Amino acid sequence: MKKKILPVVIAIVLIIVIGGVSVGATLWNKYSYSKERADLSAYFNMSGEADVAIVLQDEMAEERAKLFDGVYYVDLNTVHKYFNQRFYEDKGEGLLLYTVPDDIIRTKIGSSEMTDQNGTRTLSYKPALYQGDVLYVALDYIKQYTNFSYEGFQEPDRLQIYTKWDDRQVAEIKKDTAVRILGGVKSEVLEDLNAGDKVILLEQMETWSKVKTMDSVIGYVENKRLQNIRVEMPIPVEDYEEPVYTSQTRQGKVNLGWHVVAGTAGNDTLDEVTANTKGLTVISPTWFKLNDNEGGFTSFATQSYVDKVHGMGMEVWGLVENIEYKDSIDMYQILSSTTTRAKLIDGLVNEALNYGLDGINVDFEQISADCGEHFIQFIRELSIPCRKNGLVLSIDNYVPMGGTDHYNRTEQGIVADYVIIMGYDEHYAGSREAGSVASINFVEEGIAQTVAQVPPEKVINAVPFYTRIWETKDGAIGSKAVGMDAAEEYVRAHNITVEWNEETCQNYGEYTEDGSLFQVWLEDESSIEVKLNIMDKYQIAGLASWRLGFEKPVVWDKIEEYMNR
Repeated sequence: MKKKILPVVIAIVLIIVIGGVSVGATLWNKYSYSKERADLSAYFNMSGEADVAIVLQDEMAEERAKLFDGVYYVDLNTVHKYFNQRFYEDKGEGLLLYTVPDDIIRTKIGSSEMTDQNGTRTLSYKPALYQGDVLYVALDYIKQYTNFSYEGFQEPDRLQIYTKWDDRQVAEIKKDTAVRILGGVKSEVLEDLNAGDKVILLEQMETWSKVKTMDSVIGYVENKRLQNIRVEMPIPVEDYEEPVYTSQTRQGKVNLGWHVVAGTAGNDTLDEVTANTKGLTVISPTWFKLNDNEGGFTSFATQSYVDKVHGMGMEVWGLVENIEYKDSIDMYQILSSTTTRAKLIDGLVNEALNYGLDGINVDFEQISADCGEHFIQFIRELSIPCRKNGLVLSIDNYVPMGGTDHYNRTEQGIVADYVIIMGYDEHYAGSREAGSVASINFVEEGIAQTVAQVPPEKVINAVPFYTRIWETKDGAIGSKAVGMDAAEEYVRAHNITVEWNEETCQNYGEYTEDGSLFQVWLEDESSIEVKLNIMDKYQIAGLASWRLGFEKPVVWDKIEEYMNR
C-alpha cells in the first residue's frame, strides 16, 4: 500500500511545487521592477549631430536648439515666440538688429562683431549665423536683452530654459529608485535616482507622480518613494533690466485735426479750415508723401505755416503717408531695407527739425501681412530720433479687425507716443453693402480692442466729419463721400425724412428714384456727441478728426464740451 501511495504523494508535491513556481513566476513578472532602460535619444527625439532638445519650463518644446562650437543657438522664430520679438532680421543686408529706446544694436550675421552707439566690439562667439536659409541666434546674445535662464545637459544634448519663475512643488527621494517613462513598474527606466535627490513634482496621482529631475528628465516615480513634499519659490533671474521707453504724451486731452494739403498752395487754406474750430490743440497737415522706393518723399512744409499754427497756440504734427503715389512705390521694398528705412527716417526728422515741427504722424495704410515686421521695425527706429529731439510720434491705425494684427499695436503702444484709431470706414467705397461710415458699436469695439493692447492714455480715436451717400440699383452698389453740410443739403434737396437710428446712433434716411435706392447714415453733431461719450467712457487721450473743413460749426460745441470734461 505504501509503495502505491508514495508515487501519488510525490506527484502531488511536484504539481504543487510546479504550480507554486508558476504562480511565483507570474507574480514576479507582474510585480517586479523592470530594469529595461529607455533609449534617451529616442525619448528626446534627437536627430543630427548639432540637435539639442528644449525643455521649456516643465514641458518638452516642439522647437529645437542647435549646438555650434560649444554655443547654444535657437532659430529666430523661436526667439520671437518665447523670448523677445524685438530681434529683427534684414535678409537683404545680412544684419540682425535689436532696437532699444536710444540705439539700434547691430551685428553682421556670421561675424563676431556687434555695433552700438559706443562703437564696435568683438564677442567670443558669433551672435547670429545661418544654417541654410534659417537664422540662428546665440542664447548668450539673446540674454543680453532678455530675462531668462538656461542650463545645458549632455547624453543626449538638451536645454532647460526658464522664462518665468512661479512657485513650484518639490520633493525628495526617500529611497533609491528610477524615473520611468510611464507610471508602472514595467515601464522603461529613464534615469536612476538616489536617496536624497530632489525632484520637481509636476502632477500627483494615486500611486505614481509625474516629476522632473534636476537634469530635466521628465517621467514618473512611485509616490511611496517621495518625501518632504513642499512648495518652493525659485530665485528669478534678473540679468537684464527692461529699458524704459519714455513717452512725450501731452497734459490733458489731445484734439487733433487733419488738414488735407495736396500741394504747397494748400497751406493757404489753414485759416479757412480752422475758422470755426474750438479746443483744437494739434494740426496735422498731410505734408510728406512717399514717392519712390529709396526712402524719398515730397514735402509741402513751409515755415510760415508752422509759425502761424504756433501763433494760434497749437502744435504741428506733420503727416507722412504712402497713398498719394501708391502705384509707384513698394512698401515692402522700402521698409524691409535697413538702409532705406534710415534714409527715410533721417529725411523726416531733418524736415521736422528744420521747420520746428512738434511731431510726426505716420499714416501708412494697406501694409501687407508679410510687411508687418518691417513696418513695426520702422516705427521702433523712428521713435529713437523722435524721442531724442522731443518730437511726438503718433501712428494711425485701422480699427483692430479684418486681419490687421500685423500692425502690432501692442509694440506701437510701447515705443510710440500715441496710437490713433481711424474710427471710420466701417463701410467704404467698394464695400459690398451700403452702411454707416462709423456706427457706434463699430467705434466702441475699435476703442475697446485697442485699449486692451495699448494704455488708454496713449490712445486717440479719430471721428469722421463726412457721410457717404449710397446708391443701390440692380445689385450694384456705389457711394460718394461728402462733408456734413453737403450731406444735409442733399437730404433737403431730395426731401428725405431722417430718423434717429438707435442701432447706429445716427440719423438715417432713404428714398427711391428710377429704380435706385439712395441711403444716408448722417454724421452730424448728434452722432459725434455719442462717439465722444464713448471715448469719455474709456478715458482715452483724446480725439482726431478727418477732415478739417468737412464739419458743421456746431460740431465744435460738442467737441469743446468733451475737451472740458
